Amino acid sequence: MTARQGRVSAGAVLGTAAVAMGLMAGTFYAFTCAVMPALARSGDRVYIEVMQNINDVIENPVFFAGFFGAFILTAVAARQLRRTSLRWWVYAALLVYAAAFILTSAVNVPLNNDLADAGDPAKIADPAAVRERFEDAWVAWNIVRATLCTLASALLVRALVLLGRERADQSAYLDPAAASTASR
Repeated sequence: MTARQGRVSAGAVLGTAAVAMGLMAGTFYAFTCAVMPALARSGDRVYIEVMQNINDVIENPVFFAGFFGAFILTAVAARQLRRTSLRWWVYAALLVYAAAFILTSAVNVPLNNDLADAGDPAKIADPAAVRERFEDAWVAWNIVRATLCTLASALLVRALVLLGRERADQSAYLDPAAASTASR
């Protein structure tokens, strides 16, 4: 593979990582600004039932492709760009998303599991207590992971912009038609 082909491949992986990261940021953002505020208006049993349903259906191949794909693609892009000045932007994105990934696994998923373990909302003796143990913590940590994913997405987009500039500079430098007439 030539250096140019390697850069094209790295650009494609970096671009795909940025899209996957944007999808994750958007998912958590949608919960922050729409889903959770709407659910906050619901009664305790409805709140618990809907969150149990969401937590059940979100575990699907499309979500997991974005959730794991953002991490894997960013790691691959970091490896591909490890000998370039872009590496720091991609490493930073990987580190920030790793924090969101760990946060999801260590905080939000256990809260989801506790909510599922509460059982049928119609049969819960004290749904207000179940909701209270879940809602505030889940919402707060979701805002943190939405922010982290948005930051990681911005870092990847910055790396893409810089990669595009590098390519444009290299093309102009190597293209004899782009040379000034003073140098001829």
